[in-house]
Amino acid sequence: MDSYLTELQLAPQQIKTDADSLSYYGKDWTTYYDIKASVILFPESTTDVVEIVHWARKHKIALVPSGGRTGLSGAACATHGEAVVSFERMNKVIEFNETDATVKIQPGMITEELQNYALDKGLLYPVDFAASGSSQMGGNIATNAGGIKVVRYGLTRDWVVGLKVVTGTGEVLELNNGLVKNATGLDLRHLFIGSEGILGFITEATIKLAPKPPELKVLVLALDHMSSVMKVFAEFKKTCPMQAYEMFSEKALQKVLHAATDLPRPFETVTEFYVVCEVECPTAEAEEKIMQVFESCLEKGMIIDGVISQSEAQAQTFWRYREDISESLSKYSPYKNDIAVAISKVPAFMTELDQVLTKAYPTWEVVWFGHIGDGNLHINILRPDGMTKDIFVKECRKVDELVFAAVKSQSGSISAEHGVGLSKKSFLNYTRSNAEIEIMRGIKKVFDPDNIINPGKVID
Repeated sequence: MDSYLTELQLAPQQIKTDADSLSYYGKDWTTYYDIKASVILFPESTTDVVEIVHWARKHKIALVPSGGRTGLSGAACATHGEAVVSFERMNKVIEFNETDATVKIQPGMITEELQNYALDKGLLYPVDFAASGSSQMGGNIATNAGGIKVVRYGLTRDWVVGLKVVTGTGEVLELNNGLVKNATGLDLRHLFIGSEGILGFITEATIKLAPKPPELKVLVLALDHMSSVMKVFAEFKKTCPMQAYEMFSEKALQKVLHAATDLPRPFETVTEFYVVCEVECPTAEAEEKIMQVFESCLEKGMIIDGVISQSEAQAQTFWRYREDISESLSKYSPYKNDIAVAISKVPAFMTELDQVLTKAYPTWEVVWFGHIGDGNLHINILRPDGMTKDIFVKECRKVDELVFAAVKSQSGSISAEHGVGLSKKSFLNYTRSNAEIEIMRGIKKVFDPDNIINPGKVID
């Protein structure tokens, strides 16, 4: 073991330097970065994290926080010999408070495990997305993860009532302590939520839980045109308590059906755009209202076909049409963009963006889907056969400027969910003003004066 590692007060099993570990833990779901991690560290307590930070400051070693590594911005990639700090061994429930309906957890807890824990307590952790089976809560907090239930439950930020963090100086901060009301100046908790790990390490989080929802119904709808996506959304939202509203294209559906041979088409009708809509249905009267909205949209020609779930198993099947998209595209090494505009601007923006992409990629396959009910669109450009990774990324980067210019013209965001990381750092000024970026740099210097915590991510 290198001499500088022998000074680190961790057990031997908490340190890995083999090639497989460096490759596995040194990257996230992005596929376009060369990984050059130097060591993987596995803290098991806040004390361990403090030790790691003091060691890193002494030896001027950069640290990259690592959770479930399901992000798509390169924020968890080690590309310059950094030490990766994996939180997978800090994965336990620390305390459950029935009165407050909160649970204190370690950051390495898998999202799905927290969801199941809440259900066992008769409660709900409502933030949900396709990667819930592998993403970790610390990473979700660091990226302010959203997912499919934002329409009803908001973002991760809305469920974090307390944090314990270790700054870039090794100082431990207890932020908000689970309080509902706390009007005592700046709430530093919210700086760490969505910070992408550039200010310090989250070592504990207090999460509030929601009451379990009533019975849910899931609809799969075929729409006549892109312009109908938001019209149908408006019709359902004003009548039915909506939990999710997700759009995907026929191209996306074809990829899912090709990858999952056990999954039939939802109906015979083939159209350009589809929607998965999940609504609360506690009574027979509520179901009748759902059907009235469906039939009204059908009569107006906005919906041309559809189906509603009759069982939990069928509802899960319907969700697969949307949630299996990313996995079905993975073999194509897609270049992804994750953007957002105000909900009211979505129809016009989608039309504009479709024209930009069609002109830019006349022979390339572009797959659309998105959390359309909150203004978030995912664009996946599939790498053509025979094209090298470097050339593909270079060409996609050219069109990024056109896409982000369209986003900027609508006062939107170049990253709705996955963060800035490495992949969108050079485009940050399309969403943030120069003054904002300078303030971000100043805040990072306060928390991380030596610039050892995830340096080079988000801001220079």
